[in-house]
Amino acid sequence: MRHCLNCCIQLLPDNAHKQKVGCQEGLQHSHQACPTCKGENKILFRVDSKQMNLLAVLEVRTEGNENWGSFLRFKKGKKCSLIFGLIIMTLVMASYILSGAHQELLISSPFHYGGFPNNPSLMDGENPSDMKEHHYQHSLNNISYVKDYPSIKLIINNIRARIEFTTRQLPDLQDLKRQELHMFSVIPSKFLPNSKSPCWYEEFSGRNTTDPYLTNSYVLYSKRFRSTFHALRKAFWGHLSHVHGKHFRLRCLPHFYIIGQPKCGTTDLYDRLRLHPEVKFSAIKEPHWWTRKRFGIVRLRDGLRDRYPVEDYLDLFDLAALQIHQGLQASSAKGQAKMNQIIIGEASASTMWDNNAWSFFYDNSTDGEPPFLTQDFIHAFQPDAKLIVMLRDPVERLYSDYLYFASSNKSADDFHEKVTEALQLFENCMLDYSLRACIYNNTLNNAMPVRLQVGLYAVYLLDWLTVFNKEQFLILRLEDHASDVKYTMHRVFQFLNLGPLSEKQEALMTKSPASNVRRPEDRNLGPMWPVTQKILQDFYGPFNARLAQILADEAFAWKTP
Repeated sequence: MRHCLNCCIQLLPDNAHKQKVGCQEGLQHSHQACPTCKGENKILFRVDSKQMNLLAVLEVRTEGNENWGSFLRFKKGKKCSLIFGLIIMTLVMASYILSGAHQELLISSPFHYGGFPNNPSLMDGENPSDMKEHHYQHSLNNISYVKDYPSIKLIINNIRARIEFTTRQLPDLQDLKRQELHMFSVIPSKFLPNSKSPCWYEEFSGRNTTDPYLTNSYVLYSKRFRSTFHALRKAFWGHLSHVHGKHFRLRCLPHFYIIGQPKCGTTDLYDRLRLHPEVKFSAIKEPHWWTRKRFGIVRLRDGLRDRYPVEDYLDLFDLAALQIHQGLQASSAKGQAKMNQIIIGEASASTMWDNNAWSFFYDNSTDGEPPFLTQDFIHAFQPDAKLIVMLRDPVERLYSDYLYFASSNKSADDFHEKVTEALQLFENCMLDYSLRACIYNNTLNNAMPVRLQVGLYAVYLLDWLTVFNKEQFLILRLEDHASDVKYTMHRVFQFLNLGPLSEKQEALMTKSPASNVRRPEDRNLGPMWPVTQKILQDFYGPFNARLAQILADEAFAWKTP
């Protein structure tokens, strides 16, 4: 004989200690619903005062015999209910303990992905063994992200349909001067003819007891720089030039800038290049003065502080200026007019792309595009500056950027969700504004959970090419640098007209381990999901194609085989 057992169990929160059991036993044709469930056969659990909805239905149908029927009759169904209740509670608690997610028992994440055809390329410092650890996780997370790809593809198609590379309108020099009156009053229009770096002598009106760095903002806001300035302070007076009772100090700007991009190998290039005896960098690797500090920005989310004056920026080159000054004095003593070969460099990776402060200081334009960009001011003082750019596949750059800056809960899942959110925000902007207006939109850039805009290299480069000549740029790829450091460094030496190195110096420069590689804990997270990689390739594709066209080099398209 066939029996049907229908049970509804409700376990209430702590201290309630109530259990409701309603059971109806009978023939299948006379089956009745539990009154507590109002017609639904449910087992509802409340854990941490939150109802679990996935374990919604439990219906057990058994085909028994005389012994099973007598067993049910013996306990009047109570023993059966108790057994089923214990089984379910055991399963729930086991899941609770194993997952560690107190509010998501037995519920897998609704966002899963994996199972895409291609494997992502290895990231910085990763090797095939790093991939093996995550193989099992890939096989598990294969449910919904791949299914979501068509809808994300629509977002990307909407963005791509609105991409237009337009030429920006250049500001007038007088407009630039009106915006930065003090800067133009400090930096002269002409520099010393016998120095490769743009340098000039400036009168110092202080006394020999005066601390020249007392009010320097870099010293005031960061303890890291105090030891550097302490060394400068001790010998400062002896490094001045004394003429007709007046005291002069040598001031310098960089001869070349490493302008970008973040997570593209600029730190490694900087560390190797500074080993050349003719190259001197700022006291701080990344002053970020042109893009942030001159506006009073330390962290944009913390608001604006006092603006760093240009004198504070020039102080960072005093060590290099001292060596140039000594060289000029030595040549002068010998009656020579020899060109000083020392060149000064600066390596703020924000210089190429970060113009987030413009909306706070410059009048807004009707089309939402900034009227002035960083390169306008650099060009106004240094029209002959040399510019080095290190780039990498923007897809891999973004993941590396995410791993470096994310503070917690880093995972391929989290990265995918942040990429999706950023694409939606970018699409919303593109519906109303131009491409340039969106990538320089401070509100959008702060809202996007990953820095999607930094990988739009073509847009930034085109804007720089409106004021500087193409011959003033050296554009490198991290992929080439990683595979042949020696070749890359020789290209840099040639571009900067640096003298040759000894065998020992060159060996030290090219064999040093790479700088700023991915941290071990980040490598353990493995690569991004293949579907995320595909989404980003679709997004960056037209920008990479335009970059390759500008540079006449298909390697900058980063096409997958």
